Amino acid sequence: MVVTAVISAVGLVVDDRVLAGAPIWFKPFKFSVSFVAYCLSLAWMLSLLPSGRRVGWWAGTVVALASLVEIVIITGQVIRGKRSHFNHETPLDEALFNAMAVTVVILWLGTLAVAVLLLRARIADRASAWAMRSGIALALAGAAVGFLMTQPAPGQRRGVSKVVGAHSVGVPDGGPSMPLTGWSTTGGDLRIPHFVGMHALQLLPLLVMALTALAPRFARLADDRVRLRLMLLASGVYAASYALVLWQALRGQPLIHPDGLTLGAAGLILVAVVLGTYGSLRAQAPPSGEVADAEDAGASKEVMA
Repeated sequence: MVVTAVISAVGLVVDDRVLAGAPIWFKPFKFSVSFVAYCLSLAWMLSLLPSGRRVGWWAGTVVALASLVEIVIITGQVIRGKRSHFNHETPLDEALFNAMAVTVVILWLGTLAVAVLLLRARIADRASAWAMRSGIALALAGAAVGFLMTQPAPGQRRGVSKVVGAHSVGVPDGGPSMPLTGWSTTGGDLRIPHFVGMHALQLLPLLVMALTALAPRFARLADDRVRLRLMLLASGVYAASYALVLWQALRGQPLIHPDGLTLGAAGLILVAVVLGTYGSLRAQAPPSGEVADAEDAGASKEVMA
């Protein structure tokens, strides 16, 4: 994937072809970079499993091979100057897209197997355990948005249309878009919840790592129960944010032009962040000195008895 990312970056510079409103090499570039982050995250999580490592190895291998097949097809279609996704123009294009659909299902099932292993694993640090569990569950939810994209858009018919499926909701693909991401600025875009969900796999574990790194400087974070509460709060807030951007996209609403309902829901999430963070930090364990005194008093009572 790293090699493909480099090749695609070169392609962005030397190849000026545009397909569906975007530079033709942009898709393999962003897919390969995403797969780098995705596979590294899964590999790290698998390394922490206390048991089931052989099953985890097979699941990880399946994910890696499925990713490889998908990126080969995407890159091959770029070389041919053809769309890789939703393309039913010729029997070959349709066969390649169907092959990609199969690899996505296999990748999703391989990730699900890793998720089951993580849910069953006994990991000492509870905050880290729940960061991984929540991250991979949200990644599965984000990946599942891809199945929504394959449904016929208005005006499309299976067996008749050359293109069946779309990223955008309410507007055609290839219209005005945001820089870098390519997300639609005139309608809903299912790539947004797809992106938000899948990258929980990296962001939630990074958050718990940051909390652990800050623990020596902030006494309250040294309590593993406080870190666990903050991690559960972050997971809930992330899940709510994912649901919000999915709801916004399905209503055909651009990310950068939210209506009152979207802003109201975002406000509620923000209130939950503030109140939840305050409550998590306030509810802490008693100081170590008090714990020691309580233990000494209990020991004295046992001796007297």
